[in-house]
Amino acid sequence: DPVPSLQVIRPEPCHVCGSRIRFGKTALKCCQCQLLLHTKCRAQCPSLCTPRPHHHAWPREGVLADFAPSTPPLVPTLVVQCVTEVETRGLTETGLYRVPGAEQLVREWKRKLLRVGGVLPALSSVTDIHVVCGGVPKVGRGEGAASPLTLGPGAASDIPDDAARDTALRHVVSKLPPANRDTLAFLMLHLLRVSHSPDCKMDVLNLSRVFGPTLVGHSSANPTPLAIMEDTPQQSKVVAHLLSLPPNFWRGFVETEQENLVPM
Repeated sequence: DPVPSLQVIRPEPCHVCGSRIRFGKTALKCCQCQLLLHTKCRAQCPSLCTPRPHHHAWPREGVLADFAPSTPPLVPTLVVQCVTEVETRGLTETGLYRVPGAEQLVREWKRKLLRVGGVLPALSSVTDIHVVCGGVPKVGRGEGAASPLTLGPGAASDIPDDAARDTALRHVVSKLPPANRDTLAFLMLHLLRVSHSPDCKMDVLNLSRVFGPTLVGHSSANPTPLAIMEDTPQQSKVVAHLLSLPPNFWRGFVETEQENLVPM
């Protein structure tokens, strides 16, 4: 419920159009979710809102916990909204996550995601589902995060014995920060559903190549171009091994309060 008569003391971006609201101008601010917007942008404001995360927008630097809800599973609303839209419309699309959306539209989509944080306009307005797919890796990590889910590229993936490797991977996942762990579990279950869709033609190998660099960190904090190139196959290998873990392992992290994952 946006209310007027708020005077802007320091310039802040409008969470609908993204343009800066200048000093001294009157703006609207929602009493519930703290959404800030130009008075002229009220008509474009989402009709439903959710409690705001700790930040008014997705910051350039941050960790997943900054955007997670206060009760488990600790999966940011933005991640849930995007994944839900992809599963609603995308499971019959060939090459989901591999086929790029129009580059300019994907860039604009990512900018919008970073601007609005946990409150999005209806995702059904994005005609090309591949454009929404282009935003999922970003919302799963937060812009500027050096190591998306803090799994090093060698995280237990080189253990030759399958059972020992799976046990080690489960241990690594369980030790992640709760928001990272729950978000990883949510994404793993999503990617497994994509891999099981015959229309998508995206098996575990294809998906691990796409998501390896997004979900798995590098072997050093500031990798050289050569190190990045050498890490890439290992990152894909880690994701493939994660996707080989039983779905019930991942469900154990996100189904404790499944109703919290219903997007507003």
